[in-house]
Amino acid sequence: MSLDMNLLDAQAPIGVFDSGVGGLTVVKEIMHQIPNERIVYFGDTARVPYGSKSKDTITRYSRQIAHFLETQKVKAIVVACNTASAYALEDLEKEISVPMIGVVKPGAKVATETTRNGKVGVIATEGTIGSKIYSQYINQITKDIKVIGKACPLFVPLVEEGLLQDPVTDEIARRYLAELIDIGIDTLILGCTHYPLIRSTIQKIMGDAVTLVNPAYETARELKELLEKRNLLNDKPILLGEDGHRFFVSDAADKFKVFANSILKYGILSAKVVDAGDY
Repeated sequence: MSLDMNLLDAQAPIGVFDSGVGGLTVVKEIMHQIPNERIVYFGDTARVPYGSKSKDTITRYSRQIAHFLETQKVKAIVVACNTASAYALEDLEKEISVPMIGVVKPGAKVATETTRNGKVGVIATEGTIGSKIYSQYINQITKDIKVIGKACPLFVPLVEEGLLQDPVTDEIARRYLAELIDIGIDTLILGCTHYPLIRSTIQKIMGDAVTLVNPAYETARELKELLEKRNLLNDKPILLGEDGHRFFVSDAADKFKVFANSILKYGILSAKVVDAGDY
């Protein structure tokens, strides 16, 4: 849906949504790279994970959340979920009234610039791997790169349960990543926003010769460029003591708040429960 960008308020917040807590890795990067921006975050904690669900279901969930974020008067929306970016972003862009970006294209672009031997691995949910969206984007840029996808469905629940440094996570990661090590990839895309939270484990198993690409970092960078291009960067800093960011979830607000505070170091005082199905 087209919209006159002059009607958007540069001081309005950025909407960010994810299937659960993983999108907080994108929020963290936005806070670091463009600290004046206020954020409205929605984590669909009642319906996580998205990776095993159908395209129609993910698109329906994403549409509901995007409409909720519109009610919060956001000036842009970041789809901080690889599965939703793969399955729903194209449809959402046609009907949502503010600029939108996903997390897939930024990560794919950096991977093509990073690889030396032309073998790029992607670890992600079953939905993202099944969509082959990373392969499509990478091979649009260059056809010479071989993209090897590996679904790692247990990583999301492990992260959601806070098992970031745990022998169980180590063992599952070794099993998932063994195939990619044998193939000899030199670049690995963390194709789910939950995965940077176990980055140290993945790097340890893959070894220093493999470069990890974190789409959360690249997405924040692309968001900054988009806001600059459309004259929507906020030039007024968030004042000390001002409640600049708002957090919403579809379930388990207290658990989310504890987890979010451990990641963001921001001091989240509250997370409100909203039924996204109402939108």
